[in-house]
Amino acid sequence: MPIPLKSAAGLLGLAALVCAGCAPTTSATDDADDADRVGYAPYVSASTAHATDAAGSPDAYNLAFVVANGSSCTASWGGHTKIGDSGVAARLKKLADSGGTLRVSFGGASGDELATTCDSATDLADAYATALDAAGGATHADFDIEGDALKDSAATSRRAEAIALLQKKRDLDVTFTLPVMPSGLDDDSLDLLEAANDASADVSTVNIMTMNYGESYQGDMSDYARTAARATHTQLKKVFGLSDAKAWQGMALTPMLGANDIDGETFTLADAAQLRSFAEEKGIAWLSTWATFRDVACTEGTEADDAATNCSGVRQSAGAYGKALSG
Repeated sequence: MPIPLKSAAGLLGLAALVCAGCAPTTSATDDADDADRVGYAPYVSASTAHATDAAGSPDAYNLAFVVANGSSCTASWGGHTKIGDSGVAARLKKLADSGGTLRVSFGGASGDELATTCDSATDLADAYATALDAAGGATHADFDIEGDALKDSAATSRRAEAIALLQKKRDLDVTFTLPVMPSGLDDDSLDLLEAANDASADVSTVNIMTMNYGESYQGDMSDYARTAARATHTQLKKVFGLSDAKAWQGMALTPMLGANDIDGETFTLADAAQLRSFAEEKGIAWLSTWATFRDVACTEGTEADDAATNCSGVRQSAGAYGKALSG
């Protein structure tokens, strides 16, 4: 069973080293440093393999993204591919065979998150379960909630209840991936975490998206990420009643490698190395990145290469961010 940030009795319950994305311990005689190593769990395309997927030897893969098929309560990959598509299934089996845990990521920035299209928590839980089963019976789920879905209070309550229902029926380790500012999580994100508490849904990790802060943030992206992490750390201590160490262990960090969507925001390879050192210092559960298919330099002068979608927009060798963030 997942070990929650806060147990039903309100006691501290997190053991971050058992979460997917944390570096696994292979034997009882492993060094403590190996057991405590910060994991690496990048976002990958669920449907298309890329040569940089394996850069950094990920401990887990966040499979992007499961959303509703149109406005229905039916899970799909990206809103366009059937959840049981044989090509996707073959792709996911290869990822699993490589040794990384599969974490199904629901939501994202595009398409309709299932909690906004399903009418009941029961139907929503069934839709989530269908996607987890299609990923080989995955026992790890990420809920990447942003945009309008984050402001939908009815969807927030329905999602929390559906997660709690699922966790009564199956082992399910849950991560919430949320937007963040250097000042921390906003009220909508805090309401989402409180709703999970109210529904007795167990949350193992809160993964903050350290990216795309806004046009007024033109400084060092590593500094912003660390400032956001410290602010979120304080919030997690309060929401879940955690100690200092447990709040760090219940956090993950996801920068957007290279050029961000906001002009002037560039997360460099030096930033990646600094963030890795910070994560190790604090004992953060794992680092991620958006995304492996962008972990290559753009080819100058070709329309096919776009730093917003399929390359980093900085000078780099292929897979350099994965190697830097994985340590």
